[in-house]
Amino acid sequence: MTDDRPAWARRIAAERAARDWSQRDAVRALRAHTPDELPADDSMIRQWKRWESGQIPNEFYRPLIAAVFGTVTHALFPAPARRDGSQEILAASGMETLEIVSRLNRSDVDAATLDALRITADRLCSEYPYMPSAQLLIEGRQWLRRVVELHNKSLTLSQHREVLALSGWLALLVGCVEYDTGARHAAESTRRAALSLATEADHPEVAGWAHEMRAWFALTTGDYRGVIAASQAGAEVAANHGVAVQLAGQEAKAWARLGDRRQVEVALDKGRRLLEGMPHPENLDNHFVVDPAKFDFYAMDCYRLVGEDKLARTLAEEVLRAGTDFDGTERSPMRNSEARVTLGVTAAREGDLDQALIHGERALKGDRQSVPSLIMTSRELAAEMRGRYASEPAAQDYLAHLRDLGQAAPGFLK
Repeated sequence: MTDDRPAWARRIAAERAARDWSQRDAVRALRAHTPDELPADDSMIRQWKRWESGQIPNEFYRPLIAAVFGTVTHALFPAPARRDGSQEILAASGMETLEIVSRLNRSDVDAATLDALRITADRLCSEYPYMPSAQLLIEGRQWLRRVVELHNKSLTLSQHREVLALSGWLALLVGCVEYDTGARHAAESTRRAALSLATEADHPEVAGWAHEMRAWFALTTGDYRGVIAASQAGAEVAANHGVAVQLAGQEAKAWARLGDRRQVEVALDKGRRLLEGMPHPENLDNHFVVDPAKFDFYAMDCYRLVGEDKLARTLAEEVLRAGTDFDGTERSPMRNSEARVTLGVTAAREGDLDQALIHGERALKGDRQSVPSLIMTSRELAAEMRGRYASEPAAQDYLAHLRDLGQAAPGFLK
């Protein structure tokens, strides 16, 4: 039989089951997350049954249910997606690339040109999840050079700051793609350039993302104390921006790898509270926008590391659902790969080698990869394979495949 309930209804039932809660337990947890008086237990249990069957909760209960399961409202109950695409970008800017470039060759720059550049930068950052790395790197560097050359034009003070900020965003994007492809030293140089641009432009959000990149680099190279230091430094300069949520997520991942479960929960709760208090983003595709669904991705990683396999598996399935279109097209292939590694780890721990290998191998086959991040998480599955299935030829084949991937990013596979 098919389950035609909404995704959120299936999820709250799965989240409850992952915690081994009865519906009465769930209601008890709900009461703990509100200072307001709720109806009697029997009435609330009937209400909970209706929610799990697909009746949408009202706006009072949605954030409470999200808090019960350690997530945020718009991750559990997504807002309608904003329509996007190249035609919409063209309509908004009124310019195609050729016209933008021709305007950049003039001696001065007008507001329309800067608007078109902002939209172009947003488009490039929105293509990060799925555009082939080589292509995105070429385009990102081309546009970065064009924008940097604007500093030689006649600019007002506000235009100068705008150009610095645009240069910073494009540098962040280029640095991310460089790191994805294993170019560690180039990525660090580009990250530092972005931070310098942010400082000159007095742009805390760009600065926050430059610190977040340092945290990410440290995480994938095993410098977990460095992750915490970078996350806290970034939070100081960008406390009121979405990047602060991602910084909290990186900090939680580091604490998980250090084995401090209490600090994991503290960091996740900090990120959840920040995200819950922020307006819903307009463009969820932009890599430098923290969309609510990404919070589940952070928590999935942490729960896998601390051995909460049921919760990790539930969140991995949610990450895959949220990152895949109805026709099977993957909107978030890099997140999906890490979710598959999580499913592989939990399957291996349960003694299901076949499923562990299926998920592990599929994770390595994506066309769009962040090699350092994928290797980092795959090492955990490799450790399970070595510890539990060292004598199995199929497990050895997977480990060999992982070693081959490591050749693309020397220094990441330890």
